[in-house]
Amino acid sequence: MTTHYYKRYRMECDLTQGAISIPALPEDYVWQNWRAGCEDRHAWVKLQSFREEVDATVFECLGDYQGCLHLMRDIAGQDGFLSDATWLISLFNPADGKREDCGTIQAVALTETLASIQNVGVTPMHRGLGLGRALVSRCLAECQAAGLHRIGLEVTAGNLAAVHLYRTLGFKVTRTMYRTVDVSAWLV
Repeated sequence: MTTHYYKRYRMECDLTQGAISIPALPEDYVWQNWRAGCEDRHAWVKLQSFREEVDATVFECLGDYQGCLHLMRDIAGQDGFLSDATWLISLFNPADGKREDCGTIQAVALTETLASIQNVGVTPMHRGLGLGRALVSRCLAECQAAGLHRIGLEVTAGNLAAVHLYRTLGFKVTRTMYRTVDVSAWLV
């Protein structure tokens, strides 16, 4: 077996430091709040966001639609699932009334005061527009409104854009860990 180690950070943010502002979305982008039955939409965005990224290597389920759908159903089925902190962003075309889902975030309460962001994904064609910042800010604000005091997440250290975003939103690294991945199948 040949293994590769991926450095990952556990990051946390203090939600007691004042009101959190949510940036406005770019024109024609709209918020879609959580509703039961939309797991497939979140799964599709996860797949599009992660399948070409290192996270699909670190977590195999992120490179496969069925894996993303199973993951989304597992998240939504947890006792602490925070529906008010779970969002999609869609690009809405006013000319034909169609929408394209392009951003997703989910959160779960772990205790009465601590939540965890499960996944933040923005599809490649919609990156660089501030959608990730909007998703995380909205999630933080909703968790704060729910009375939570802290929120955490895990991120692959090599995902420099995500690490930078989280730091600018007040997250601090609380732990460094390594995830082992068997890469022997890649060597064939």
